[in-house]
Amino acid sequence: MNRMNDLNCLLAEKLVEDIKKDHEASGIAVAIIDKSGKTQYEKFWGVRDLESGKEVNGDTIFGLASVTKSFTALSIMQLEEKGMIDLDAPISQYIPEFTNKNQSKKVTVRHLLSHAGGFFPLPRILVGNVAESLGLDEEKDGDFAYNDAVAQEGVKLVAERLDAQTKENGLNGQPGEYLSYCNDGFGLLSDIIRRYGGEPSYADYLVKHVLKPLGMERSFCDFVRPSKDENAATLYKKVDGVMRGSRDYHDNAFVLNGGGAMKSTLNDLKKYLGMYLNLGKAADGTRILSEYGVREMCKPRQAYGAFGNYGYGVSMKQLDDLKVIEHGGALPGVSSNIAWSYEAEAAVIVLCNTSNVPVSLISNAMMKAYNGKNPIEKRDVWQITPWSEETIAAASGVYSSGEGTTAELYRKADGTIGAREEGVEKNIIPVSPYTAIIRNKYSDLFIRLIFNEERGIYAMAYGSRLIPKSK
Repeated sequence: MNRMNDLNCLLAEKLVEDIKKDHEASGIAVAIIDKSGKTQYEKFWGVRDLESGKEVNGDTIFGLASVTKSFTALSIMQLEEKGMIDLDAPISQYIPEFTNKNQSKKVTVRHLLSHAGGFFPLPRILVGNVAESLGLDEEKDGDFAYNDAVAQEGVKLVAERLDAQTKENGLNGQPGEYLSYCNDGFGLLSDIIRRYGGEPSYADYLVKHVLKPLGMERSFCDFVRPSKDENAATLYKKVDGVMRGSRDYHDNAFVLNGGGAMKSTLNDLKKYLGMYLNLGKAADGTRILSEYGVREMCKPRQAYGAFGNYGYGVSMKQLDDLKVIEHGGALPGVSSNIAWSYEAEAAVIVLCNTSNVPVSLISNAMMKAYNGKNPIEKRDVWQITPWSEETIAAASGVYSSGEGTTAELYRKADGTIGAREEGVEKNIIPVSPYTAIIRNKYSDLFIRLIFNEERGIYAMAYGSRLIPKSK
């Protein structure tokens, strides 16, 4: 039941407007649906293209980025229910290019579904670079999302570099020990779908077994199609302090599609979220996945952030008295978030065509407002628990991610812990002997020291990633 009153609605919308202004967001689309699929709230801010001034609407195509991971997990669960794969089987059984040679325990399908393969973040292997190395051209050879040669070369490259990781140069722990967000892992999962799904590609599998059964006619993995669609969003990102637009949907796109290649619309995602609210059943009664399968996706598997958990391709958190299941996504020109709550019997979709916009905060506000709560985030009041001198000394150093993030912990002149990210000073609050909060304008980032007797402090959990200590 929609319990959103006028005041809560206004407060939530004011938050959207503030975020849009602060982050120079071009266009934002928001919708709330109930369990029946009926739209309870919908609003659009800004434009899909600054040059033309054309507004965003329910059929505007946006990139989804990592929201794609929920589609990949759903597809893996479909194959598991058909008996095509075993979640507890080693990845090497399905992808022999990955030999698991440097890990004493086997990395399984289940591990990768929860980002628990034991791998630190790595630089992206880009679809455009791989296609170029193969001498391929989309005009002649077709969209790279459906190209088998690109997929074959991509999985070979991904598997080889994961196999090259060792405890000394890359592994963050045993399989299943820690969560560290891993696009490579979901890339391997999408290649299992390509090989065992009975379709020519991962993209073809999604179309036949998820998108068409749900009636999602403007959703796909294609790279070229959105750039030629009149009602597709221009992608905006800040370059050297200037916001620049592009219709290149290859920008920073991973070579294997299961981690972030999906594009969709507000109207299509209403059908997708309605399916989850009805435990795997589409609006017309078509069953996409069993009730059990959906529940398995949404079951907490790994600690995620300060208080959340990660399941299979989706994460879970507590939002006031609601349990919320969600996933976000970020790429150049893409900030996306989907969320649903079985207690509220509602789902929220937020899509934006600008990089680095905190759309999860908009999603939180809308879910809270819909459930009759004040939508403005009540910032947690953390109890400061100073780190010991020994901990500060051991933790001090530079932590560098293969994805480009560089953070530093250091001892301040007053003897307390200090933090910088990309050389910028951060407000760090130690809240337990080995954890701290980085306080940003709109939200808090959780960090946790990772250590054992053999390696000492060798990494830190920085949000969703484990980042190795480099010096």
